[in-house]
Amino acid sequence: MKRRTKKLLRNWRIILLTLFLIGSIATLALKPLTFGIDISGGVALVAQTEHPVDTKTMQLVVDSLQKRLNTLGLRDITVEAQGDQIVLIKVANVTSPEEANQIKSVIESQGVFYMEFTGTVFGTGSDVEYVGIYKINPDNSWSVPFRISKSAAEEFAELAYGKKGWPVDMFLDPPVNSLMVVPESVYKAMNSSEFNAEAPEAPTLLERIGKAFNISVVAYANQSADEIAKLAQGKEKIVLVDVPGELQTELEGMNLTVRYVPRAQGESDHALIVRVLGLYGPYSLGEGLTVGEPQQDVQITGSAPDRLTAEQEASTIYTVLKSGSLPVKLSVVGMEFISPRLGEGFRTQAVYAGIGALITVLLIVYFHYRKWRIAIPVASTSLFEAIIILGFAALIKWNLDLPSIAGIIAAIGTGVDQQIVITDELLGGEKTTKISRRSSVLKRMGRAFFVIFASAATTIAAMSFLLVYFVGTLKGFAFTTILGVLIGILITRPAYAEIAKYLLGED
Repeated sequence: MKRRTKKLLRNWRIILLTLFLIGSIATLALKPLTFGIDISGGVALVAQTEHPVDTKTMQLVVDSLQKRLNTLGLRDITVEAQGDQIVLIKVANVTSPEEANQIKSVIESQGVFYMEFTGTVFGTGSDVEYVGIYKINPDNSWSVPFRISKSAAEEFAELAYGKKGWPVDMFLDPPVNSLMVVPESVYKAMNSSEFNAEAPEAPTLLERIGKAFNISVVAYANQSADEIAKLAQGKEKIVLVDVPGELQTELEGMNLTVRYVPRAQGESDHALIVRVLGLYGPYSLGEGLTVGEPQQDVQITGSAPDRLTAEQEASTIYTVLKSGSLPVKLSVVGMEFISPRLGEGFRTQAVYAGIGALITVLLIVYFHYRKWRIAIPVASTSLFEAIIILGFAALIKWNLDLPSIAGIIAAIGTGVDQQIVITDELLGGEKTTKISRRSSVLKRMGRAFFVIFASAATTIAAMSFLLVYFVGTLKGFAFTTILGVLIGILITRPAYAEIAKYLLGED
């Protein structure tokens, strides 16, 4: 008996199970599990496209947002299209308004990037080949380095030849082909040398944006909505900047696209212009760039009143440059925080459900075989399997949501079925000579594992389809199911077969 026990404990399948079990317990102790939005809380945002789009464009929006939010370093992101204008975004483990506002900023930034010099656009977001890690300085200034294509660099070198100190502008989502209605002080600032860097003789900002983006700017002098509409003929939109708000209602009543930009408290004319145009710069053209030599490595810089704001601004620019532009502009029309306290109840219920399932498995197997030495190993192996799955999830920081937990339960249920197959094959053999019995056991184990591997292959194939072609919560269900099946056929099922052979005297 002792020799058989030692032989079992030295079996490589039992050793493998033991190592994975110990490793999983250690991982769970050192790295707590992370949970999805339905358990740990988070934020849900409702975004709306500026106009209805077709199915193909909506899918591009969903894919681009998913990529953009992943670049931001967020986990457990669900992006779902609802109809032809609404996109629902859920992000787990976001509980502060600052984090939520940064996500909102990233979503609302269409990400159309332009580099302009003397009214000529020499590069766009498609010319960005590489984006480096952004840097925050002690004075809360920041910089995001990136590399532009050789063709854009060559065009810029040709434009910049001999123009030392002239302004270089970079824009993110400027109001292209629009009419801007602004206060007189803002108009004067745009039409002066205030945005000309070190070259008063260079074209003004007003001239540069007019030539580059077909943006017309008029000073507000109590014009009526009809007069403004007449001026906006041929334009895609009207941008009202710090003018009476009732103009927006009147112009929208004429079926015109209107964007209203109020002035923030204490905001200067300069800051307001920069915000409305999405302007970064102007940067003064250095002497080294005026000799006609193409230079591909450039950077965007900025400054903020505090480090948190600087981090958010730099991170947004980095994310947009890295992920590219959205095919259509989005506006966040709703935001709701989901309380993590709700998840405590879900978590407790999941634990109770797991314990209840194990007890149920134990009792059903016992009543079927009338042998505790079969029922206890079956239930224990299921428990070990759950611990290894959770340990692996903690190791890779997979956010467990309710569908993921359902996937674990499904995998364990499949595992119990396969253990029953093994047990029935072991109990179904005839007691003959030792040699023939050994041959019979091997043949029966072969039959059992053929059924097990065929079942596992079918499950993995079906779940792989969900994992690859579906988004959202189905991915969590598919991932944990596949993980559970693989752990079962590679680790727990072979170990259970050895334990069952030992307990049933079929060594």
